[in-house]
Parts: sequence; structure tokens; C-alpha cells
Amino acid sequence: MTLREVLASGTGRLKAAFFPLSQAPLAQSSYTPALDAALLLAWVLKTDRAGLILKASEPVSQAAVRCYTRLLERRLSGESVAWILGYKEFWGLSFTVSPQVLVPRPDTETLVEAGLAAIDGLPQTGPPCTLLDLCTGSGAVAIALKHERPGIEVYASDISPEALAVAKANAARLLPEPGIHRIESDLFDRITGCFHIITANPPYVPSAVIPTLALEVRREPRLSLDGGVDGLDLIRRILVQAKAHLYPGGRLLLEADPRQMQAIGALFTAHGYGPVSTVPGLSGMPRVISAPAGQ
Repeated sequence: MTLREVLASGTGRLKAAFFPLSQAPLAQSSYTPALDAALLLAWVLKTDRAGLILKASEPVSQAAVRCYTRLLERRLSGESVAWILGYKEFWGLSFTVSPQVLVPRPDTETLVEAGLAAIDGLPQTGPPCTLLDLCTGSGAVAIALKHERPGIEVYASDISPEALAVAKANAARLLPEPGIHRIESDLFDRITGCFHIITANPPYVPSAVIPTLALEVRREPRLSLDGGVDGLDLIRRILVQAKAHLYPGGRLLLEADPRQMQAIGALFTAHGYGPVSTVPGLSGMPRVISAPAGQ
């Protein structure tokens, strides 16, 4: 079989599992069968998607076809492409991922963009920026911000030691020393001092919604998803505690569901933060909400 034929076959198998009314394992999963099939085949053949096009007419060995088939079976069982390959591209960087961390999503790049804007908005004559990234998981946000602004001091915290181990490995591979500081903490429990900026992509999925999510998402750590009855349990805690760890005028930035923004904005106001602003994500709906601490 040629590469083109192998890819078409793999794409067809995945497409058959993606119909919304299908009872197949991927029925509620990501609707990207062509992309998934291409990424898996590129990994098997040690090339990239451009290489698949250039080599489309070349034959594929039976050994490679067998390996590709095994990867397709894993995908059909509901395992995410990121877990199968062991990495996920985020902000132009390749992050190691594992079942211990949430797979970085493209929409979370909005939090990086908002963080960069907040960093650049600080007074140029002041002390170097210090930034805390709560619920850091794989370290994607913290590492992306440090990668873009090497002069800032970045602290990354998570309640999970396994997640922090993944973040440590990613920082060691993607950043020069000293990289980022890591803190094992349940939100602010073991955090000391103040920061100019605090970012967080906390769990914000309502508990009752989790069983309805795509199978590959439900397999991710529940600790990284479950935000309680209305999805705002951890966000409330962060809003209450963050002000004690922000310099006057320092900014708190949160990623959340667009449908939660009105409620979160009201919480910011109730706790005495400054003017609330939002940043749209890929859908055009608000994805990041932020406000400065009171003076």
C-alpha cells in the first residue's frame, strides 16, 4: 500500500467512529479524524504532515502498517492522540504529557496571550516581574510565558506531585536554567510572598457535566476537571486568597468557560478587585477573565 492509501484507510476508520449518533467509543470525542490519522502516521514514519504529502505515492512497509494499526486501535478506544504520542504542541513548543496532567488545549493559549499583555503593561522602571501560575499541570502556561519573557521570575504550583514532575521535565527540556520554580501546594496553602501577576487554568467543569464529556477528556485527571456543583469552587477560593498575594495593582487572570464569565465577574467585584476585563478565545467568546487587585 502507498502512504496515501494507508492514510485514507486510517482516516476512514476514525471517521466511522465520529458520527454523533454512533455508539462507537469516539462518538463524543474530537471531530478531527483526518488530523488524528495524519499525526499518528507521521509519528510511525518519523516524518511530519508535510512529509506525508511529499511521500504520498511511496510504499509503506508492512511493519509500519502494523504499528499504525495498533495506534489507530488505541485512538478508537478513546485514548487521546497526545497520550498516544506522549506530547502535545502548545504555543509552538512540544510538551510532554501523561495521564497525570491535563492535555494543553489551543484555547489556553489565550491565557498566555493575556499573561504577556499583563507583563508588558507593568511599569518599565519597576522591579522584575514575578508571576505565579496556579494549577500548572504540565507547566504549559508557566513555561510559555517564561519562554517569551525570559527576564521574569516564574513560579508554578500544583497540588499534584506527579503533575509537578511533568512540569519539571518540560521546563528542563524547553527552558535554559534556572527555568521556573515549582511549588507543591493546594492553591495558596504553601505560597508565600506577593506577585505582580497570578495566572490560573483551574478545574471549572461542573461535576454533573463531566460524564457527558468526550471519552478522551473523561480519562484525564478528575482533579484537573472537577470544579464542583457549578464549576466555580476553586475559582471562588482563588479569588478570596489571591489578593493577599498580589502587589497593589497586580493582576489575576483566570481561564474559564465563557458561560461562567458573568458569575466570575460578579465575584471579582464582590471581593473588591478593580475593573474586570475579558479576552476572547478561538470561538470568539470570552475565555480569560482578569482584574487588578485593589490599590
